[in-house]
Amino acid sequence: MPKYQFLSVEWVEEAKKIREELEGEAAGATPPHSVRMNMVITEVPFGEGTENAHMDTSDGEMKMDLGHLEDPELTVTLDYATAKAIIVDGNPQAGMQAFMAGKIKVQGDMTKLMAMQQTGGVDEVAAKVATRIQEITE
Repeated sequence: MPKYQFLSVEWVEEAKKIREELEGEAAGATPPHSVRMNMVITEVPFGEGTENAHMDTSDGEMKMDLGHLEDPELTVTLDYATAKAIIVDGNPQAGMQAFMAGKIKVQGDMTKLMAMQQTGGVDEVAAKVATRIQEITE
């Protein structure tokens, strides 16, 4: 299986394909929280060194892509290693530690970010997506 650098255009496209592929298994399931969040990821080891991305669950599906949304509820600025630990490794503790250390900056509705930390049990489809995303990441 090919491996891609986290947040590269190729990685984002493969991650979207994985989500679409497993979409049928999640019939009727919706993300536990609605959020429109922009991310500014710093210390990216390629390109300009900073990448803009977003996550949007406001329509009942989890969508992540490069670029920013208009009118986000919050904007989070974090470094590449922390973003990878949270998104690829599924390690919310890495995010909490980085936040407490002042490495994550939040503008906007902080309650949306806090709600994302509280999941209501294990979503099997989300777990499959996470495993597959780990498999494609360098």
